[in-house]
Amino acid sequence: MSPVVTTTRTPARVGADALAEKGWWGTYRWLVLRRATQLGILLLFLVGPWFGVWIVKGNLASSLTLGVLPLTDPYVLVQSLLAGLTTGYVPLKTAFIGAAIVLVFYWLVGGRVYCSWVCPVNPVTDFAAWLRRRLGFKSGAVLSRQLRFWLLAMTLVVALATGSIAWELVNPVSMLHRGLIFGLGAGAAVIAAIFLFDLFVAPRGWCGHLCPVGAFYSQLGRTSPLRIVAARREACNDCADCYAVCPEPVVIKPALKGTDGAGPVIASAQCTNCARCIDVCSKDVFEFGLRWQQARNAPPAPTANHPPTRLAPEERTSS
Repeated sequence: MSPVVTTTRTPARVGADALAEKGWWGTYRWLVLRRATQLGILLLFLVGPWFGVWIVKGNLASSLTLGVLPLTDPYVLVQSLLAGLTTGYVPLKTAFIGAAIVLVFYWLVGGRVYCSWVCPVNPVTDFAAWLRRRLGFKSGAVLSRQLRFWLLAMTLVVALATGSIAWELVNPVSMLHRGLIFGLGAGAAVIAAIFLFDLFVAPRGWCGHLCPVGAFYSQLGRTSPLRIVAARREACNDCADCYAVCPEPVVIKPALKGTDGAGPVIASAQCTNCARCIDVCSKDVFEFGLRWQQARNAPPAPTANHPPTRLAPEERTSS
């Protein structure tokens, strides 16, 4: 059996090599752009009720932009259709048009891009993950990543059984969005609970193991053309910084190390295309590319001097 390597890098050192090689902007570029996108989308919804400037009316579940462009969360539409089987309600034609637009967009850009570039809960869970690394927490509950799919199925069954979109009443994304307009109230407790759960109970517990919204959008990522590619994987020096910052670290190794003959594309539907691996890699191993892209050079075969990296205990989770 080939020996394995574990990183001894301290939490404070994660990304330090990239910072030295690429500078601050090169190390945090995609993170800054994600935060700007999340904030910008929120502001588009909030400037109406806050300042009377109605660029977008509605919320992330259903909206109308500039009075012309309808956008509908397809997950919400599916719940509405199931609820309608009980109540007889049929969504409006614009809801189907809006859902089609959203489906095509997220299919093109990677499915769970919603989770990393749009969802307002993402900064909360990212902060919990960062703080967990800084505090050096190594252990945590091991949850099956299949739980989110069971919860997804449960929300659909509840919609059918109750004739209502019951999930939207407790969806943390919807609660946070409503709370920013009308006051957080109970929504603050839910967001705080997610933060504390991720920090003290299970690393990346909510987004990586429980959230049914992420489970739904991951299905679009199964064939999405836009992917992150380990295009220069032969340059990897096994620093493991990409594993440390990735919200779904189990998706990296096949593309990075070519295990089982895998190509350089991170093809897993669970990848959120957050691009943090691009940011923190001092060797510029990763880049955005296409699903059918190949590595620039063939990766080296694992040897005693260049073995595959083993995930840290907190990053090894049940699949």
